[in-house]
Amino acid sequence: MPELLLKPHTTAGTAAPPAIELRHLTKKYGHLTAVQDVSLDVPAGQVLGLLGPNGAGKTTIIKMMAGLITPTAGTVRLRGYDISKQRSRAVQQIGAVLEGSRNVYWSLSAWQNLLYFGRLKGLRAAEIRPRAERLLRDLDLWDRRNQQVGGFSRGMQQKVAVAAALVTDPPIVLLDEPTIGLDVEAARTVRHWVRRLTREEGKTVVLTTHQLAMAEELAGRVAVLRDGRIIADLPTAELLDRYAEDRLEIDVAGTTTTVADVLGAKVATESANGQTTIQLPTSDQDTLHTVLTGLHHGSVPVLRVSRVRPSLEDVFVSLLKGEVDHGNNS
Repeated sequence: MPELLLKPHTTAGTAAPPAIELRHLTKKYGHLTAVQDVSLDVPAGQVLGLLGPNGAGKTTIIKMMAGLITPTAGTVRLRGYDISKQRSRAVQQIGAVLEGSRNVYWSLSAWQNLLYFGRLKGLRAAEIRPRAERLLRDLDLWDRRNQQVGGFSRGMQQKVAVAAALVTDPPIVLLDEPTIGLDVEAARTVRHWVRRLTREEGKTVVLTTHQLAMAEELAGRVAVLRDGRIIADLPTAELLDRYAEDRLEIDVAGTTTTVADVLGAKVATESANGQTTIQLPTSDQDTLHTVLTGLHHGSVPVLRVSRVRPSLEDVFVSLLKGEVDHGNNS
């Protein structure tokens, strides 16, 4: 277990403030502390995966960022605007899809919802209409744009909520379990949007999800919450590397039978789609050299050699089970 999985995110020496700044953010409900002394900087263009079990404080943090909950202590700044002092300017910076909340008006049609939320953020109808049409077409809702959202399925309502969050083209997007209720194709569309929003448009995204494979795919950085505190905050690749095992895998072209003919039964293998992964018990270089020599002599093409890397789900479970020094996450 790494002794500390926290890395400070500061802006010393940089000209522009981070897109999101959380400073010593705390929220208490009576004797219950939902969020305790959380500090984070999220630079523009980054996807932050905010992960944790139920009750860890993820949605509370998202709602404090969105200005829907007032912190007991601490500050939230969005692109430099303090949400407690400059609320109107701050909330104009964000679009949000909130899990467990009614994000759109059921008595309105999908089209009316997008026009309403666009006008609410101060846009003119001429600006909103082309964006609304593109979003509804992308989500396969264009033909039902004039129907009341209250008559839609849960998945279709979620599609409208995603479109409403994006219709104003906000620089910051807060996505709290955005793919709940979506079919496979619509969930894929959301993932595609997240990648496009950051890579092509430079937007900042905070994503909470229980679909850890999705977070691993999209998030450049992961912050893990437990009991209202951050217990890990690292770039995703670095976090996974911390838990990489001291053994190697060799990916080769060919089947298990091909590898067995060359190496015998000395190694464990798994095959899929015409490729085989050879699992070595250690990272010992002599063992690696022996296996690679055998593959070469047997004319088996080697595709990749790598350390065994866990999935984000594996790391997440290990973090929640382990005793991690919380340290100072400021």
